[in-house]
Amino acid sequence: MTEKIILASGSPFRKALLVHAGVAVEAVPAEVDERALEAPLKDSGISPEDVALVLAEAKATEVSERKPGALVLGCDQTLSLGDEVFHKPADMEAARRHLLALSGKTHQLNSAVVLARDGAVLWRHVGIASLTMRKLDPAFIGRHLARVGAKALSSVGAYQIEGEGIQLFERIEGDYFTIVGLPLLPVLAKLRELGAIDG
Repeated sequence: MTEKIILASGSPFRKALLVHAGVAVEAVPAEVDERALEAPLKDSGISPEDVALVLAEAKATEVSERKPGALVLGCDQTLSLGDEVFHKPADMEAARRHLLALSGKTHQLNSAVVLARDGAVLWRHVGIASLTMRKLDPAFIGRHLARVGAKALSSVGAYQIEGEGIQLFERIEGDYFTIVGLPLLPVLAKLRELGAIDG
């Protein structure tokens, strides 16, 4: 007996990962203001991993309250460089500044997932990956951004490792799914445990 999972996200990429894994999923984007939720957390000393969890939980519970009885998966990802948390760049200049800041350093991607039903959290998990960017020449950053265009604005790090962004790195520790924003193996294991998918 499997059940339809609701993904509290408008991300076509996250939905595709689940669909390709054989999970029946419906996307219902959460109606939450992420920046407003995050603002009071900034000076609280909360870790970037916990910021991602707070946001993922807010999305999962908001949608689960609108969809009674449904199993809802909320996701969020933060990028942290030390104590600094990065957000999706607003424009190409912000993308350029992101890549300059990350150049030659190791940053962390924190991919949080939360399962909720009827406003109650059933499970939380954060997958973490460490990525070391090679030292980038500023002129190369400009040429790279010109090639990838607006795609650079769709992720917190201004890169996609599934595309040309892989050329920016010298070392990656962590699984692919965590890096692209959905730690799929722990999610599938929990869905099997809950009897939501065939196991």
